[in-house]
Amino acid sequence: MLTVRRLLARGRPGFRLTHTAAAAVKNEPILEFKPGSSERHALQKALNDLKGRTLEIPCVIGGEHVWTKEIQYQLCPFNHSHKVSKFCYADKELINKAINAALSAHREWDLKPVEDRAQIFFKAADLISGSRRAELLARTMVGQGKTVIQAEIDAAAELIDFFRFNAKYALELQHQQPISESPSTNKILYRSLEGFVAAISPFNFTAIGGNLAGAPALMGNVVVWKPSDTAMAASYKVYEILLEAGLPPNVIQFVPADGPLFGETILDAEHLAGINFTGSVPTFKYLWKQASASLDKYRSYPRIIGECGGKNFHFVHKSADITSVVNGTIRSAFEYGGQKCSACSRMYVPDSLWPEIKKNLQEEQKKIKVGNPVDDFETFFSAVIDDKSFARIKKWLEHVESSPNLTVIAGGKCDDKVGYYVQPSIIETKDPLDPIMIEEIFGPIVAVYVYPTDQYQEILHLIDTSTPYGLTGAIFAQDKNVIDEASKVLRFTAGNFYINDKSTGSVVAQQPFGGARVSGTNDKAGGPHYILRWTSPQSVKETHVPLTTWRYPYMG
Repeated sequence: MLTVRRLLARGRPGFRLTHTAAAAVKNEPILEFKPGSSERHALQKALNDLKGRTLEIPCVIGGEHVWTKEIQYQLCPFNHSHKVSKFCYADKELINKAINAALSAHREWDLKPVEDRAQIFFKAADLISGSRRAELLARTMVGQGKTVIQAEIDAAAELIDFFRFNAKYALELQHQQPISESPSTNKILYRSLEGFVAAISPFNFTAIGGNLAGAPALMGNVVVWKPSDTAMAASYKVYEILLEAGLPPNVIQFVPADGPLFGETILDAEHLAGINFTGSVPTFKYLWKQASASLDKYRSYPRIIGECGGKNFHFVHKSADITSVVNGTIRSAFEYGGQKCSACSRMYVPDSLWPEIKKNLQEEQKKIKVGNPVDDFETFFSAVIDDKSFARIKKWLEHVESSPNLTVIAGGKCDDKVGYYVQPSIIETKDPLDPIMIEEIFGPIVAVYVYPTDQYQEILHLIDTSTPYGLTGAIFAQDKNVIDEASKVLRFTAGNFYINDKSTGSVVAQQPFGGARVSGTNDKAGGPHYILRWTSPQSVKETHVPLTTWRYPYMG
């Protein structure tokens, strides 16, 4: 980072991004929080500060804190008697006011040199890496039910990486220029989109909220950010950190709102330039359809980016390493209660390996501690996010109980007396086309289909065709020919594809993330191409000698 800052400090005349500067941006180290460590001490202090406390979080419109009468509360998932935050919904008039406040800042922000915009995000990353880390992690743990390690890899490491690498990519992008031939010079200006970007973020990753709002802003756009109701405390802290780092107040508007009303209002706005979305397939399809139906009212075609989850698979071949299969599946299916977009929720195992894999999965499942991640750092995962999620997952467990094709191998129970707790559940199915193998669950349930060992090729085609999703998937095999074969058959099943590794855990700049089919637009957040989606490039040709005649040589 020091190298980058030295370059930035030189000012814009003669600015060049060198290889040394690029190399200075590295993935944020993941802290271990061992007993007695300084980071653990700081985190425990931040957690203690939140105990029994209800944070007050306003709408922030045009730099002003605004409260409406429509008060809402964010509840702690593992102790739903604790109101983590009190906030309010913006009404239609206030959402429109936020849009206008953002638009008022657009021209000045768009013209601000990218080096200056990047510096803000580098500083925000440094704040999260240092003095603001503990508080942001604490809010993510208490508000979203994450364990210390899940909060660390999300709210600290991934968010820091998004800010730093996006800034790095933005600086490098300026040097991707066309060729010039005398007597003219050519250049591309990476302008922002004309209008405002609506950012609609989910509960499950604090980092995603920061990226959905931050990446467009980095590229000169103004943003109206609707954070998730169930990630409000952490999202607001991210917003405050960006302001502390120097982001002008009107660049991002912080607008908690009822989802349908927010969607209706932004879709009705003439200057809607883009939508940056992570959430459900039905919601994304609604936004896309309504935007298409409203094209005549827009000044530009809105740029629409979306990531919508998946039905992610683990395929196991007879040559697989069983230990890797078991440990990878436990982590992928059950970390953060299966509430990652990339979590494994369907698994295909050959009958020759199933007895041993089944036994090992059952043994490891018994060791998993589900509970309060704040009071007990040995907790592997905690409660699911809210009552709606709990009710949906409970229906799946009831489906398992009522179906003759499904058998509970482990888990299968849930309880919402104190928190929204669901046991890590492993289900065996006789039918590879049972809904549990096709539809997204978004909870700690993984379904297993045991196939005849010599029919693995048919199973590969089944994986490819049986669900509409295409987000992540993994194959476990030591046979190189099988790996090559499976990679070809499953080429379009996953935007993030893993070989002898679990289907979760993408890292910014290492495995840019996104899927296709109904899983989204596959714009690869965390990679160098993502920020280009938030630009409207302008090609500029400047000729340096006078044009002395309109006639061409062939005319004599």
